[in-house]
Amino acid sequence: MDIRFFVSGIVMAIASLMVGFLVHATLLHPDYAALASVFRSDEEGMNFFHWMILAHVMIGFSLTWIYRQGVQAGTSTIGQGVRFGIAIACLMTIPGYLIYLAVLKIPAELAHKQMVYDVPFVIFLGVLVAFLNKKK
Repeated sequence: MDIRFFVSGIVMAIASLMVGFLVHATLLHPDYAALASVFRSDEEGMNFFHWMILAHVMIGFSLTWIYRQGVQAGTSTIGQGVRFGIAIACLMTIPGYLIYLAVLKIPAELAHKQMVYDVPFVIFLGVLVAFLNKKK
């Protein structure tokens, strides 16, 4: 692990938090507010925000670590990032929301919105981590 790993992990954690804010606190906020029996209120959620920070730090460093295991020198950085983002979306994002749909009492429309909004951003994070860890 070198300095680039730590810089990438921090940048990815911040990017993940920002993307999460855009999707969940902005785009999906009205959907969540309509399901007050399922989701915490904004005020109550702030009492758990430290766990959100920890989760995004883990996401940032995990994405960096996993990406660096499979990066190939001499191939397209954007292509590798898109491929990685799609793999992460298929591994975590889409199945996670399908599990939420099966376990939580949320409308199918909300699960679909979560996937439609989150998948492109996960692919964006894949491209970002690729550029941050570009092999020479």
